[in-house]
Amino acid sequence: MVLFAVDGALRSANNGFVLISAALVLMMTPALALFYAGFVRSRNVLNTMVMSFAAMALVSVLWVLFGYSLAFSPGSGPLAPFIGGWQWVGLSNWSAPYGDGQLSHGAVAFFQLTFAIITPALISGAVVERMAFRAWIWFLLLWSTFIYLPLAHMVWGPGGFLGADGLGAIDFAGGLVVELASGVAAAVAAVVVGRRRSYPGHTAPPHNVPFILMGTGLLWFGWFDFNGGSGLVAGNLASLACLTTNTAAAAAALAWMGLENLQRGKPTAVGVATGAVAGLVAITPAAGYVSPLAAILIGFAAAVVCNGALQLKNRLGLDDTLDVLPIHGVAGLLGTLLTGVFALRVLNPAGADGLITGRFGQLWIQIQAAGFTILWVGVGTYVVLKAIAAFVPLRLTDAQERQGADIHSHGEEAYNSEFTS
Repeated sequence: MVLFAVDGALRSANNGFVLISAALVLMMTPALALFYAGFVRSRNVLNTMVMSFAAMALVSVLWVLFGYSLAFSPGSGPLAPFIGGWQWVGLSNWSAPYGDGQLSHGAVAFFQLTFAIITPALISGAVVERMAFRAWIWFLLLWSTFIYLPLAHMVWGPGGFLGADGLGAIDFAGGLVVELASGVAAAVAAVVVGRRRSYPGHTAPPHNVPFILMGTGLLWFGWFDFNGGSGLVAGNLASLACLTTNTAAAAAALAWMGLENLQRGKPTAVGVATGAVAGLVAITPAAGYVSPLAAILIGFAAAVVCNGALQLKNRLGLDDTLDVLPIHGVAGLLGTLLTGVFALRVLNPAGADGLITGRFGQLWIQIQAAGFTILWVGVGTYVVLKAIAAFVPLRLTDAQERQGADIHSHGEEAYNSEFTS
């Protein structure tokens, strides 16, 4: 009887921890909307934010109907390593025990939903200020269904092609599934949708830097649950993930300030925010596998590499409006590879030993998983966008772009007209 009570209390504690983590990760999508909104011109603020809120609405319904089942249920036949089955449609298993019984599928499904929401929301940053809203809704539906769900199954699902039951790649909280995937999709979308009318000659500075800083702070806060909750247990693993998350973000912010001081003579507020986000992204796949000291190195590396990638993107003329590729894509790739360098099984028995222990094998696995993800997402995103373009316009016309996406797409303005630009 006492043992039963203890088990019941533990089950309730873990479920509560995962549910709270899910709620706070869900908050990260409105935080992202605020972060993105600070960068765009004032006539596009509402549209930029609504693109993220549309992801919350559409993906939530998709997830209940069939998303969780296809991503996390066991598949069957030759497609089992690539996609789950249909046995959990409608979240019919929400009250059933998950894994060893310490959680319910309802808690896990809610937590994983928040990742499925924020991933396409991240992609929106590459095409804001010119993508048609109707095309964006179709993109959310098709990309989430045909690109995200199979990738999530391949990395995290039972019997997945890339994960523990397959290739053996380790991705604690979404370096492959969320960050690298969103960065690659963003680059493809930026090219297929095309440049903004004013790019590159008349791009405007961020219209509201306090929005950017507030959004960054909320993202940083939510990332403790994004990474800390990914172990699905309220214990030492969550503590490790939170410590490494904060440490990498802080190290990257410091490093970016130093780089800007060398490049510009002074650090900028936007630079501090950008550095912090780069560190948060880079530590995501590694958070539950590496030590806090390794997190410092990962954070510094993310700042240096992403700063260089940002400058390269500008020189190449890629109109990835809000730098999704050089921050999320590049930092996600870097973090995935450095996980194969700094991972220690002694910290997490479910992980692996990386190159730091003298073993090259895990790094090679991480390289292969990253390469497959780039190919899967790159080709898939191109096909999805071309399919949408065959039926609806992908972008606003020149006149609509001049008018602003807020008025054209939603009939509203974020500010009084005298303040729009």
